[in-house]
Amino acid sequence: MNIDIRKNVINNLKNESISSLIETINNAVLTKKDELVLPGLGVVLELFWENLIKEEKEKLQLERLQQTVKLAYNNVSFYKEKFDEAGITPEDIKTLKDIEKIPFTTKDDLRAAYPFGLFAVPYEEIVEIHASSGTSGKPTVTGYTKEDLDIWSECIARGLGMVGVEKEYILQNAFGYGLFTGGFGIHHGAQKFGAITVPISAGNTKRQLETMKDFQSDVITCTPSYAMYLGESLENSDINLEDINLKIGIHGAEMWTEEMRHKIEDTLNIKAYNIYGLTEIMGPGVAQECVEQNGMHIQDDHFYPEIINPKTGETLPAGQKGELVLTTLTKTGIPILRFRTKDLTSLIIEQCACGRTSVRMSRITGRSDDMLKIRGVMVFPSQIEKALLKIKGASPNYLIKVTRPDTLDEVEVKVEATKELFSDEMKEMEKTEAMIVKSIKSETGLRVNVTLCEPESLPRSEGKSVRVIDERNFE
Repeated sequence: MNIDIRKNVINNLKNESISSLIETINNAVLTKKDELVLPGLGVVLELFWENLIKEEKEKLQLERLQQTVKLAYNNVSFYKEKFDEAGITPEDIKTLKDIEKIPFTTKDDLRAAYPFGLFAVPYEEIVEIHASSGTSGKPTVTGYTKEDLDIWSECIARGLGMVGVEKEYILQNAFGYGLFTGGFGIHHGAQKFGAITVPISAGNTKRQLETMKDFQSDVITCTPSYAMYLGESLENSDINLEDINLKIGIHGAEMWTEEMRHKIEDTLNIKAYNIYGLTEIMGPGVAQECVEQNGMHIQDDHFYPEIINPKTGETLPAGQKGELVLTTLTKTGIPILRFRTKDLTSLIIEQCACGRTSVRMSRITGRSDDMLKIRGVMVFPSQIEKALLKIKGASPNYLIKVTRPDTLDEVEVKVEATKELFSDEMKEMEKTEAMIVKSIKSETGLRVNVTLCEPESLPRSEGKSVRVIDERNFE
């Protein structure tokens, strides 16, 4: 939808209640219908949900939370046992604050219920199943009813509208298809939105670039590390940047920094946007940036967010950084209550400049379970990435190797040099290495060993990138 038209509709909706929505819909459809991407009624309804005033949103959230709690308690033995152990019943959830009475759900709980122990509906109502990779244990499985898929598609479609995608745009979906939620989540949502969807999946980089050129794709969706690799590969191919038509990149499934965003935008000549999701809750589309690129809008009419202290479980106020906890409000296949994501972020409750009133989450800066403790110092890989990308001549491709050859931890950061730096004299390489060492020490407080490597010498990933190898033996 044209951004100016969207803002006009939002202004008409800002102070309206549900009872007066009908008149607004009629006026908007009559006067704007030729310029709306989706059918007028659906678009205005979506704008309404995205711009609910605080009181109406909280009323809706509470109603949906109470319904979800009853569904989980009455149909999932795991949750009934949890509630009984805590001495609470669904009737005890009278306010949104009462959500804090509900015990947390963890990844270990989901693994213990593998594969279908958390289904809240009969098998015949489940129409699709996805699962995590299971790299750190049993995979976590999630099932979707037809209504769940409709909601998932709606959330992705909202995100596409947030960043200015138009119905006639060609969306090249390079997230992986299969049990992983990325490919199918984007696919469902793009079709719901009405964009032309190219289900190319991950990998086969040469074909990706040829497709971009031949189809004149407008949007690329993939992990940020693969977007970087596509940019590098484009520079080394016989296809010029002027030959492709990309305008928008939507990237997620792994942590990335603002510095990496700028690199992607420069190499592909696009605007790159952050999307967030996780298999346990729904998949991609739980939250996404808008054109303002100032925090990811959580679809908080479908997912209720909290921030907690990861050590104590205490709920933290908006603006304070902690661990994100999510509760599904409308999912019926597998309702999830207070899931500890392990992702570290903060919530922004102020209205966005785009006009939306949905709560936003800041960029994920780390995980409470991927933090490295090195010589007593807590370090996140994202801090090291941020530090090295400040230095000219360092590429975003790096590998952190942690060892303990004797009694002290040693850290080596291997960083690919840019082609320009690698072709310079050795003293320029040594100077850049020293600058990276200084930048990492300033960011983390640690002195590490830095090795600049030949361009394209470190392993590449078409999915989630591996940034850390920890070879310490703690047994």
